[in-house]
Amino acid sequence: MNISRIALAGGVAASTVLILAGTASAHVSVQPQGEAAKGGYATINFKVPNERDDASTTKLEVNFPTDHPLASVMPQPVPGWKIDVTKSKLAKPLDMHGQKINEAVSKVTWTAEGSKNDLGIRPGEFQQFPLSVGQLPEDADQLVFKAIQTYDNKEVVRWIEEQKDGAEEPESPAPVLKLTAATTDEHGSTADDKSGAANADEAKDKHTEAASASSSSDTTARVLGVVGIAIGIAGVAFGFLAGRRRSV
Repeated sequence: MNISRIALAGGVAASTVLILAGTASAHVSVQPQGEAAKGGYATINFKVPNERDDASTTKLEVNFPTDHPLASVMPQPVPGWKIDVTKSKLAKPLDMHGQKINEAVSKVTWTAEGSKNDLGIRPGEFQQFPLSVGQLPEDADQLVFKAIQTYDNKEVVRWIEEQKDGAEEPESPAPVLKLTAATTDEHGSTADDKSGAANADEAKDKHTEAASASSSSDTTARVLGVVGIAIGIAGVAFGFLAGRRRSV
């Protein structure tokens, strides 16, 4: 009897741990497609799971960091969702490709559209919301985006708590985009640029070699043609002289 109770209690405890672990990990997050290198551009995805069994997510608001504003933010269309991009005036203009940028995107909002039975992110599902962003800062290791998730029952979940060093993960953590080291060298050329330049130089060398070979072949053909004509003329002259000698 005691053994059965202990086993039952252990099972309940284990189930509770699993449920809590699942709930803690199921939050709005952001990940890059590939890498998000400092000073470059990246495509990032906001992953939004539905944590409720009796409601659907119908709205997502993502607030952009004000300490490292991004001048270029382009959303990818998501079927069934309306996208609104909000821009705000910058206190300090950004210098982007030699141009002064006076405003930057401060918020992107996705709102579900469609019929009530097929609206938003339903229970047991998740949705990704892609964005192309840049130019990423060179003086930061990460970007924090504060997100607000709204359900069709009017419940609002604010994913806005920032992770503190050495502390446990907060209950409603804000999505964090980790930035990797810049891939450019001191001259601003990436590895792909160098590879492309090397391929271009190789192609140019091959083209030059082919042109030289073609030119050499043309010269040889011309010389052989002239020699052939000379031999032909000599043969005609020889035949003419030989004929005159016979007639004499």
